[in-house]
Amino acid sequence: MDNKTVSRIAIVLFAIVIAFFGVSHFLDPENLATSVPNFIPGGRIWVYIVGVAFILAAIAFISNKQVRLAGYLLAALLVIFVLAVHLPGFLNSGDKEMRQISFVNLLKDLGLASCALLIGSSNANK
Repeated sequence: MDNKTVSRIAIVLFAIVIAFFGVSHFLDPENLATSVPNFIPGGRIWVYIVGVAFILAAIAFISNKQVRLAGYLLAALLVIFVLAVHLPGFLNSGDKEMRQISFVNLLKDLGLASCALLIGSSNANK
């Protein structure tokens, strides 16, 4: 397989993962709403907004339309999660297990953000 085909397969697989995360925001919003920081008003509405954002990014990646914008916005959203949710969860949790979960989620979202940046900046997806 050539590099373009491999890259396209990777982008579609990434989009499927992102779409799954988006759908999961609609399947269990109450559970995810507990992760919205207290200083952000709105609570559960943000769970739905993020779900829509994930689904729209996945559609952009699969359809190969507005990929740069979707990649950069998705990366920004994931970095916001790292800074506003996972890092405070890691730093402020007194429970060792919760700190570990926050740290793993921090690394996961940082990795996903890196992939979104790579997709957004890819010359093949302009």
